[in-house]
Amino acid sequence: MIVLKIIGIILGILIGLIILYLIIVIFFPGFDVEKQPLQVSKPGTGKNNHKPPKSRKDVNFKLNGTSISAWQYMPEDLSTPVPCIIMSNGFGGTKDMLLESYALRFVKAGMAVLAIDYRYFGESEGEPRQLFLISKQLEDCSAAIEYARGMKNIDPDKIAIWGTSASGGYGIITAARDKRIACVCGQCPALDSHTDGKLAVKREGIWFFLRLFMHAQRDMGRSRLGLSAHKIPIVGKPGSLAMVNAPGVMEGYSKLAGSGFVNEACTRGMLRTYGFNPIDYAKDVQCPVLLQACEKDNLISLNSVLKTVKKLGDYAEVKKYPIGHFDIYTGENFEKSVTDQITFFRKHL
Repeated sequence: MIVLKIIGIILGILIGLIILYLIIVIFFPGFDVEKQPLQVSKPGTGKNNHKPPKSRKDVNFKLNGTSISAWQYMPEDLSTPVPCIIMSNGFGGTKDMLLESYALRFVKAGMAVLAIDYRYFGESEGEPRQLFLISKQLEDCSAAIEYARGMKNIDPDKIAIWGTSASGGYGIITAARDKRIACVCGQCPALDSHTDGKLAVKREGIWFFLRLFMHAQRDMGRSRLGLSAHKIPIVGKPGSLAMVNAPGVMEGYSKLAGSGFVNEACTRGMLRTYGFNPIDYAKDVQCPVLLQACEKDNLISLNSVLKTVKKLGDYAEVKKYPIGHFDIYTGENFEKSVTDQITFFRKHL
């Protein structure tokens, strides 16, 4: 009996300490994080920045009553139904952030494109703003696929998925669930959170992630109580508190971001990633997959790409480039990557 009483007292103390910790984390001030606005080097490709290309049209479709904003690109020759590539951006990215550079090349090659803003981001609806949840973004991609399949002049059996960085593995998860997907392209793709996480811990240290976890708990707790969201910068300078603060990230986003990008995100997304690891879905994919790996990437492990290729087996095609994570988006490296993508899409669409 004495032992049980002691155990009960200890458990009571532990529960009390946990409750006290959560009260402090959720309600107390002092958790504000310094904003880190980007020095955007270009005006972007939004509708208020320059005249849109002739091939582009603003469209919207609904998902659970929430409007998703997209840009639809159509080639000139529509004598027969054309393939369509569903495009979505990486972590925090909006459709006016680099996607059009690729879309115009795909359209020139005779393919349609549907580039989306995820719910809670850019011109799409959804509250709170800047809520990054993989589950929701996968739903958005699936809704975009269904919308494209219902479009006039689109071949519903020639739908491809294109993603980059954080969204680079979305195509694998989607294709594993939807066997009608014709092919998938993942550029510098995040495929294995466990392997990439080890790389991040080695770079930033465990204390950095413990701090992030505490901020995530604050946002999660506040959301469940109907309080305002708690946000921190998506990207930040090395040593600062941001979702990603690796060397070169701030500069990389600044070069690519358009006017629709907002450098902050709700931190609760960190606690809701379980079950959405692309490498775990690779075995169920039954369509060709192009994975484009940057060999000097400091955000995504090359090993995660190579392990995914093994699981994909004969469905995998891999291209390696001796460059860093953000180098693939511009200049000669962009030309190489987009040329490889067009070759791949022409073969399989």
